[in-house]
Amino acid sequence: MAKAPILSNHGCRLNAYEAEAMRGLAGEAGLDDVVIVNTCAVTAEAVRKGRQDIRRLRRDHPDARIVVTGCAAQTDPDAFAAMAEVDHVVGNAEKMRAATWQGLATGATEPVQVDDIMSVTETAGHLIDGFGTRSRAYVQVQNGCDHRCTFCIIPYGRGNSRSVPAGVVVEQIARLVDRGFAEIVLTGVDLTSWGADLPGAPRLGDLVARVLKLTAVARLRISSIDSIEADDALMRCIAEEARLMPHLHLSLQHGSDLILKRMKRRHLRADAIAFCHEARRLRPDMTFGADIIAGFPTETEDHFADSLRLVEECDLTWLHVFPYSARTGTPAARMPAIDGGTIRARAARLRAAGDAAVARHLAAQIGRDHAVLMENPRMGRTAQFAEVTFDADQPEGRVVPARITGQDGTQLRGVAA
Repeated sequence: MAKAPILSNHGCRLNAYEAEAMRGLAGEAGLDDVVIVNTCAVTAEAVRKGRQDIRRLRRDHPDARIVVTGCAAQTDPDAFAAMAEVDHVVGNAEKMRAATWQGLATGATEPVQVDDIMSVTETAGHLIDGFGTRSRAYVQVQNGCDHRCTFCIIPYGRGNSRSVPAGVVVEQIARLVDRGFAEIVLTGVDLTSWGADLPGAPRLGDLVARVLKLTAVARLRISSIDSIEADDALMRCIAEEARLMPHLHLSLQHGSDLILKRMKRRHLRADAIAFCHEARRLRPDMTFGADIIAGFPTETEDHFADSLRLVEECDLTWLHVFPYSARTGTPAARMPAIDGGTIRARAARLRAAGDAAVARHLAAQIGRDHAVLMENPRMGRTAQFAEVTFDADQPEGRVVPARITGQDGTQLRGVAA
């Protein structure tokens, strides 16, 4: 009896999207003896975990072929090819091509297939019809990044920015809505750069407005954005479109102007605060998540305190805290590093601030009514992405009106209204 491909995914939502595409491509090629490891390169720890996972999977599946791909494989293919456990290394562009998986199935392929990602000009051609839950689907609308933040290796794993045309996006979302998905998430590496390479250089807000106008999607989310690039059309959608969910994840990275400049970010502290205040003025129920790095080279205690204060001044709720990790080949790796113990301690303090922010947000929801999208019969999420649990089964994939009755750790408790 044929076995389905085994897939181990690391990293971001875009990686998860592409992992499902690979599962389909490998299945179509008839690969039934393959383990696919989709790696992440965002930190040294992410790379270490990828290598650890490869060794574990070889122990668990001694007779399978192991194919390693993803950003870590793209940026350092030789290191993975040298691992005794690895049979094939495949680049980020190659992993999305049907011919790659057909070649693996027939044996007509080289052990390492990793080309220059900077030469890729097209977006991924293999669009999938959703994954993860029966309620929510992710749609890749952009890939790559044209910016060169001093700490970031990802452009070298993803290539330059390239966009999926709006018509293709609308068509896919309409198909997903017809299949019953109540919520769609637009995803990409640098989402607010969407459209810059398309005729007429449309902006992300134009895409969001078009999706909401031309499809019957019940709930639309946008994933991580660079707030300094939020365009007027996007701000109008935030203000006027109830179907655009009031939750934005912001790529802020730090709260100190000096560190932001050393990171080569395009915004300053005041820009982040002003954006959050304006977005909440337009949409009072808006919540924010944010990426923040602790322990960037040259960061002093005063610089770090600016990041801690930013949590309160922007009223951030869902934090993704990254202890700084030097990535070979980036400018930041050549800057004066700070002590690893200090980095870990500061990351812990930021996470504690984030935990307190989540607790405050959840406590404020008790007694309120929310529309909850059910991910399984006993758990769903509010428009602001908070988890809500129920004591009685609810219809999976449906949006359920609910009254919030309590809080249990990082989850809310609710009853169907």
